[in-house]
Amino acid sequence: MRRRTFLTATGAGALLAAAGPASATAAGRRDVLVVAPGDSVQAAVDAVPVGVACSILIRPGTYRGQVVIPADRPFLTLIGLGRRPSDVVIVDDRANGTPNPATGGTWGTSGSASVTISANDVTARNLTFANDFDEAAHPEISGHQAVAVLTRGDRLRFHDVAFLANQDTLYVNSPAVGTISRAYFRNCYVEGDVDFIFGRGTAVFDRCRVHSLHRHLGYVTAASTDVGNPHGQLFTHCRFTGDAPAGSVCLGRPWHPGNDPNAIGQTIIRNSYLGAHIRADAPWSDFGTWPWTAARYGEWRNDGPGAATGPNRPQLTSPDGYDPRTFLAGADAWNPCNP
Repeated sequence: MRRRTFLTATGAGALLAAAGPASATAAGRRDVLVVAPGDSVQAAVDAVPVGVACSILIRPGTYRGQVVIPADRPFLTLIGLGRRPSDVVIVDDRANGTPNPATGGTWGTSGSASVTISANDVTARNLTFANDFDEAAHPEISGHQAVAVLTRGDRLRFHDVAFLANQDTLYVNSPAVGTISRAYFRNCYVEGDVDFIFGRGTAVFDRCRVHSLHRHLGYVTAASTDVGNPHGQLFTHCRFTGDAPAGSVCLGRPWHPGNDPNAIGQTIIRNSYLGAHIRADAPWSDFGTWPWTAARYGEWRNDGPGAATGPNRPQLTSPDGYDPRTFLAGADAWNPCNP
């Protein structure tokens, strides 16, 4: 870290105002840390005092190594200082099957995450999170799941952020089954090939681009929403694009972790463009023995060559209630959406 300054909430200026509102600490204090190439993003996170809001400003460059934001570091904001999200890249290359020398086993899917966010009230803007595990270069590894970002915290916001990987790119989760955690993605880009947006968390993708990489028989989502949570994944005014062959990618399949019968995934896609790579005749797929028809899938007024209506494409009878504010409000009336 090149420098560290301390600002009051009222003196942070326009740059911190762009980070959006954060819950005030008792002293109204916000730290500012500046990270430059050669520095460690993890070291910056570790340097934040517990209970103090902090903006971590990251200069253009590639920052390799896992980053973990623990539950006792809420109110963090990560801001890329480049002109575009691709100018600041936080990346690692672990996969599910990569050996973990500390345990003698492997990292597992959760352990593969380049970035893990367990704290509440974290915001990221104008940067890229990636996992560049090379499947072709590691034929000895069978577990190819390689997560770019794993979220467990609540009230998370991502604006103009790119998420890059192959299988299991973005794992939107919560601390435990029955606990609801919410995340809002605005003007983001998510890229992958198999189940690359998955988990039990409540997630809203607002005006995002969801891109399927070239692969035969790909899957975009794998929601595992708990039956007690009325809000799973919502995609609104998004663009589903792809390099995959026409009609080769499903919108989703229902993931039941540990064969949990109460993981009744919900994915709603509305007012979005679906490219030709999406299977128009059967966009939802079974997951092993778990049928897609038991999941909570729905569409509303989508268009593009991958859009259609028919018996395999459940349509909402009304869009009411399937909007970002309703999905994310919760008991605390959280509203991260732009007016």
